[in-house]
Amino acid sequence: MSQPRRAEAKRGARKKAVAEQAEKAQPEKARAAGRLSVDWSVAHRSMSSGTRSGDQHLVRETPDGSVLLAVVDGLGHGEEAAAAAQWAVEILDRHAGEPVTTLLKRCHERLRETRGVVLSLAAYDGAQERLTWLGVGNVEGVLLRSAKGIIGGFERLLLRGGVVGSRLPELREETLPIFAGDILILITDGVDSLFGVSPRAGSIKEMADGILERHGKATDDALVLVARFALAER
Repeated sequence: MSQPRRAEAKRGARKKAVAEQAEKAQPEKARAAGRLSVDWSVAHRSMSSGTRSGDQHLVRETPDGSVLLAVVDGLGHGEEAAAAAQWAVEILDRHAGEPVTTLLKRCHERLRETRGVVLSLAAYDGAQERLTWLGVGNVEGVLLRSAKGIIGGFERLLLRGGVVGSRLPELREETLPIFAGDILILITDGVDSLFGVSPRAGSIKEMADGILERHGKATDDALVLVARFALAER
């Protein structure tokens, strides 16, 4: 999926270097069964200009009306990291309708000949209005709650230590109910994990771009995926 590119110079040399490499996508919409759609946007950049990023993503509608969202980070930098991440994305895309645990195990078996990846998956079941997510490594996930009465206002993905393709931990997926207006954020370790959990101002595109611009690290590839579960237009 091609996406428009735009460079912005912001406050000093470091932010200018980061912004010049940033890829800022227009928001997309994934149709799901039921009353909610998944509106999403991604912002990402490579650590070095002219090289492929090892941070990649997938948002995929499935025939059963579900939507799979994934963020993958190939270990290290450069072409080998990018190749491992791309291979994982292709596997996930090909088998997107399978359970997240099965998908992760499938990636692990197929990536043994690569340097490996860390990744987090979130599968939205539109008919049941629930999200099942699972992560190995350090691709962080946060679910911002729109419903009143949710203690703390957000939930974090419980990550398992390991490397997909090398060392797989015991996998335990978690399933959560989804409400209209909930927002899912997935970030790689090229983004400071202290980006905060209430960046609600503006559109999802502005949220993704803003998190990357304010909290992206100049020393690593970086990617931010933001998805909002919104009432679908029928």
